[in-house]
Amino acid sequence: MDKSEVEAEKSPEIEMPIAASLKEDVVTVSSVEGIEEFSSKGYGVEENGKLNLSFYEALFLLGKGALEVKDKKTGKKLVFQELLKRFQLVDKDAWVRYLIYRDLRSRGYVAREGFGLGMDFRVYERGDYGKGTAKHIIFGIQEGQSVSVEKLARTQRYVQNLKKNLILAVINRRGEIVYYSLSELNLK
Repeated sequence: MDKSEVEAEKSPEIEMPIAASLKEDVVTVSSVEGIEEFSSKGYGVEENGKLNLSFYEALFLLGKGALEVKDKKTGKKLVFQELLKRFQLVDKDAWVRYLIYRDLRSRGYVAREGFGLGMDFRVYERGDYGKGTAKHIIFGIQEGQSVSVEKLARTQRYVQNLKKNLILAVINRRGEIVYYSLSELNLK
């Protein structure tokens, strides 16, 4: 064996980022390998033989180096900040939702799109994705942002009817997230 073969054997195989394209506000993965890789780990929604990623999923994967996103119109490769700016045009809370998503994923949870009413994510216990339903619903709140008690109570009742746990994700000004479980809220 020569020196290059020994070095190649020592270093783990470097995975190339999976190619994706951005058209308007949808990031799409078209390769079969990419679809299998990401969907098996709880990313995206399969449609018409492609995998559509939400903006926070695309930002997370791009930040990890697992995804390379090109603008479908210009063919230009997008960096993290450019992709974030595009999504902030669509969702004013894009950065906050991304921070919550990144934190949940980094803790080993699979987070999927919420059910509306301000619910940001459905969260599956570690190892439970694909085996059942999500056990938790995440409601994101920025420090200093006002949220009415009535809205929290309405959300709590809805989540209880779904037989899930409501978790408040409070983001402080430094981007740190603290989670609070809201089990009961009575307005009497």
